[in-house]
Amino acid sequence: MSFSDIVGELRAKMPDLRGRLLANQTLKELTYFRVGGPAQAFFMPDNEDDLAYFLTHCPADIPVTVVGLGSNLIVRDGGVPGVVVRLGRGFNEITVEGDRIRAGTGVPDVKVARAAQEAGLAGLAFLRGIPGSVGGALKMNGGAYGRETRDALLETRAVDRSGKVHVLTNADMGFRYRHSGAPDDFIFTQATFQGAAGDPAAISAEMEKITTARERTQPIKSRTGGSTFKNPPGHKAWELIDAAGCRGLTIGGAQVSDLHCNFLINSGEATARDIEMLGETVRERVKANSGVELEWEIKRIGITT
Repeated sequence: MSFSDIVGELRAKMPDLRGRLLANQTLKELTYFRVGGPAQAFFMPDNEDDLAYFLTHCPADIPVTVVGLGSNLIVRDGGVPGVVVRLGRGFNEITVEGDRIRAGTGVPDVKVARAAQEAGLAGLAFLRGIPGSVGGALKMNGGAYGRETRDALLETRAVDRSGKVHVLTNADMGFRYRHSGAPDDFIFTQATFQGAAGDPAAISAEMEKITTARERTQPIKSRTGGSTFKNPPGHKAWELIDAAGCRGLTIGGAQVSDLHCNFLINSGEATARDIEMLGETVRERVKANSGVELEWEIKRIGITT
């Protein structure tokens, strides 16, 4: 399907806009699952100032949705109304400042881990295990292998829906398990992480251990969105799913991974509806079997068809 074209209207309100603004841009190629419909308008700002300018002039009745690398995301088949913002080249810089690393939120987490390793900064190797961007890690307090974003973040910058720039400390973020308490309309643009002096060779070995563990236990070479559900208090989601008999379960072209059953896979022909229905079926079976209600970790956006 396609939406009505609102790009002309937006451009007329923003004569000094520098970033790319496209109508009915497909999103499926931008997600790990490779499913979903288009964005009514798709905006890639040139830099933070350009993003603030856009948000200042974007009509309040037009919804704005932010996506990162698409690793923890289902875009529904009907697409996403309003504007989808994706931070690209202008948000991909990494700088090392003593024992700190400053990174744009479009930077993949793994690149921050590598930059820290090359600089001999310990404490950020866990980012090697998160297949997303810095912005996503901030939004959901991404974590892996014993550490979370809140363990390393010093401060971050964000632009709100009115175009105002904010600087937030770690305490301002309201971090919880797989959650940030920052306002929903904040678009993060930059983050500063704290490292500690370490041996580059030892950090490299730690990262290699993480890589090996992921390859052995997760279907990382498949079209997957990563961990589907949050671990409920006192439980591991994959164990509940396995106990409910869902390992290998399929709906359409979507399948619960045989390797790690908290991962859903697009076998090649799945629709977003297949994947979401499979997830909801898993939730129902787990609730019936254990009484535990699983909460989605993967973000779902857009409208169904």
